[in-house]
Amino acid sequence: MKNLIEYKNYLGSIEFSEEDKIFFGKVQGIKDLISYEGSNAVELINDFHAAVDDYLELCKSEGRKPEQAYKGSFNVRVSSKIHKQAVIYTIEHGMSLNSFVEQSMAHELAVRG
Repeated sequence: MKNLIEYKNYLGSIEFSEEDKIFFGKVQGIKDLISYEGSNAVELINDFHAAVDDYLELCKSEGRKPEQAYKGSFNVRVSSKIHKQAVIYTIEHGMSLNSFVEQSMAHELAVRG
């Protein structure tokens, strides 16, 4: 089961409250809070779409740029040993650390599907 939905480049989580008997979620990867809910899958998806549309309209009316997640830049913390090994590898192979990390992630994602 996939626990993410996507609309207009925004990813939303899917969760279920047994106590309240509703599906709910929030947009992932941004600081602004965009939440939605529904009593079934169709309602959840429709409310997710409406919440994203409302957010974009609110940003437009306030004259501010909507947050976009996953811009392609993020910080990664690793041990000093791995950092050093990665730098040595990139120097020996004539590549940047960024391209090494990107290629490594692409490879791992392709292997794991």
